[in-house]
Amino acid sequence: MNRRSFVRLAGGGMVLGATAGLAGCSSSLPPEAVQAWNGPAADSVDVRHWILSYAILAPHSHNLQSWLVDLRQPGEIMLYCDLTRLLPETDPLSRQIMMSQGTFLELLDLAARQKGLRADIALFPQGEFGPAALDKRPVARIRLSPDAAVKPDPLFAHILTRRTNREAYELREPAPAAVQAIAASVAPHPVRTGFVGPAQPDALQKHRAIASEAWRIELVTPRTILESFKVLRVGPREIAEHRDGLSINTPMVRALTAVGLFDRSKAPGPDDTATTGQIKDFNAKIATTPAFFWMVTEGNDRKTQVNAGRAYARAQLAATAQGLSMQPLSQALQEYPEQARPYADIHALLEAPQPRYTVQMWTRLGYAPAVGPAPRRGMEAHLIKA
Repeated sequence: MNRRSFVRLAGGGMVLGATAGLAGCSSSLPPEAVQAWNGPAADSVDVRHWILSYAILAPHSHNLQSWLVDLRQPGEIMLYCDLTRLLPETDPLSRQIMMSQGTFLELLDLAARQKGLRADIALFPQGEFGPAALDKRPVARIRLSPDAAVKPDPLFAHILTRRTNREAYELREPAPAAVQAIAASVAPHPVRTGFVGPAQPDALQKHRAIASEAWRIELVTPRTILESFKVLRVGPREIAEHRDGLSINTPMVRALTAVGLFDRSKAPGPDDTATTGQIKDFNAKIATTPAFFWMVTEGNDRKTQVNAGRAYARAQLAATAQGLSMQPLSQALQEYPEQARPYADIHALLEAPQPRYTVQMWTRLGYAPAVGPAPRRGMEAHLIKA
């Protein structure tokens, strides 16, 4: 998403002098907020801690990190979804949350393989969630055991450098070999992938048009933007305290927040400069996006959603290995009423008629300047203590 950029504009221009004392401040994140990206401690006694230190670096909707793990049974990991970290407005059916459980499981499996361990993953061991809501039952039971037949996966090497890149992409087309590598990476999971690029200009323009309209809808729908505001962390103190959500550390927004002029309880109006400026900024990025990548599944039950998340984790790692960036375009895939038209349009464009098929992921794809990692709460924050 481009939610971070939207917030940078909210309230912009209201207090030109408010940033004077912050002019020399860095917009980089506090070291403690990104410490997890240094990898696990060398002296990890429990191999499960080592494995989980990689799993928590998985991509997650709104960077909520809704993973809870129970390690009380030796050699086993029970994964639960943190029900306090959901997105009821933009992800009312929790499909994206389930995909985020899958990205965690895929990185966990890659890390286990690196240690010569087989991760036997049983999804929903106490029963699968229904289509409309999640509950307190576990998402997965993972049993670890040594296995000489288990081989490391080359994708593991790219976990620490994986990023979700929201910047402008170069217009040049991704190399065919890179595209092939991304498609091949998802082979372990039952998804259909696709790409569109400059060789299909009409289709490319249709992708761009749907992405722009879906983003506009989310931007002008107050409750969906306020959902992003609720997990917004402004400035070093908030970022270091929470180490999740959407982080903004730029001097302007910090200054506006400090003097009470950035009200996170109120959504900007559709004609406000904050809104129109962000629409213009996003459209400019979409207009220069050289390619799009997508994943389609047959069916849309909870296991399918989790496995789609596992596939996406692999695709993004494969893109990283090829020097490419990805940014999920989640808006048109979201199941709230205002997005009904873009949702139908993207499914029609990708030849995924419902209810048989579901577009689980749709991303920008291209070459982009390097960006830093998102905050992470650390492995200990995900452990069930009691």
